[in-house]
Amino acid sequence: MEKNLKTVLLIEDSQDIRESTAEILELANFRVFTAENGKVGVELALEHLPDIVLCDIMMPQLDGYGVLYLLSKNEQTANIPFIFLTAKAEATDMRKGMGLGADDYLTKPFDDVDLLNAIEVRLQKRDNLKRDLIKYSSLDNLLNEARSIKLLKELSENSRIRSFKKKQSIYMDGDFPTNVYLVKSGSVRTYMVYQDGREIITGIFTSGDFFGYDTILLNKPCSDSAETLEPSDLCLITREDFNSLIFKDHGISKKFIELLSGNVKQKQDQLLKLAYNSVRKRVADALISLAEKFGDPSSDSVVIKVSRDDMAAMVGTANETVSRTLADFKEEQLIEKEGGSIHIKSLERLKRIKQ
Repeated sequence: MEKNLKTVLLIEDSQDIRESTAEILELANFRVFTAENGKVGVELALEHLPDIVLCDIMMPQLDGYGVLYLLSKNEQTANIPFIFLTAKAEATDMRKGMGLGADDYLTKPFDDVDLLNAIEVRLQKRDNLKRDLIKYSSLDNLLNEARSIKLLKELSENSRIRSFKKKQSIYMDGDFPTNVYLVKSGSVRTYMVYQDGREIITGIFTSGDFFGYDTILLNKPCSDSAETLEPSDLCLITREDFNSLIFKDHGISKKFIELLSGNVKQKQDQLLKLAYNSVRKRVADALISLAEKFGDPSSDSVVIKVSRDDMAAMVGTANETVSRTLADFKEEQLIEKEGGSIHIKSLERLKRIKQ
């Protein structure tokens, strides 16, 4: 039986009515579960969670009112549309059923059109309600995100802004952090230094990027160093202000936890590439990373400005090796060197470079 069929639970003690109604529903492309009394009906509702329930009122063991009451008290079944099938047309009985939470009622005998119309209307209303809930949930998320962005903006605007020269140190490995940094203009690199003096870049940050938050979130000394790649203005958010905002606003704490998780994955990927990728592949990946960070995302051709030292630190190899690899790329018409800049002629071709 198809999985996408709407399901109907029919609870009716009269075998003739139960079988004839089930036949109509199956012909209308519904999947039908049937129960001969209220007790069995409740058990089937909990087992199958149907899209809609049709239920007789006067039944042995458990009447329709009892079925509705029990389903309405269960979180899994409370919102399933419920239609009474009744031979009693008195207004008091109808009010009682609607008062208990029934969505509609059909008076026996009912014709096929009335039955299918009632089901269609209730299912449509339920689907509309679900869409509205999703829409308002998304709107609520957007409002919360907007509030978080506003709080971050206000915090950064009220924080001290400091100007740094090119290649100026911001903090060093082992320092105990006092600030979270937001790049207002310019660019920054974070890096680690091996015992033999070689550097490896762990991150590059441009306008709008935060850095330095991982050490404050983890309450540990800095595990790398940071310096500017060019003249830069940085917003310095104090440890106290940052922690206060993190604990006060769930949206902001979620944002920085996601950033932290992304940083961890990025560093794991970087270590794997250093261990297993060829120098040629690592140089290509470094160029691609810089192009995506500083270039036009819609263009296949990008000009980036990067020193040989910084390229070597990104790749984790000697300057001379980077120079030889870049010379190979130039010979293959992948790049052109223009003064202190590198013109990537085709990002797509770089991405196709294998081990």
